[in-house]
Amino acid sequence: MQAPTHTRSHHSSPNGVDIRLPWWAVVLPALAFAALLLLMAGPVPADAAATDPGVGGVVIHIQQTLAR
Repeated sequence: MQAPTHTRSHHSSPNGVDIRLPWWAVVLPALAFAALLLLMAGPVPADAAATDPGVGGVVIHIQQTLAR
């Protein structure tokens, strides 16, 4: 006599690996990326801008590259 097999009721891939993510697994990395991007692109004080372009220069270079 064979034991009954149980089927999964939630979403899974064909190989049986659960592919569902909690909401915070998507939101937190997106928020961290946005915060870092804002820090990089934010206004730079005038005295610091005159001596070293720093990260702002990287953002300007990326914008110029994408504009081509």
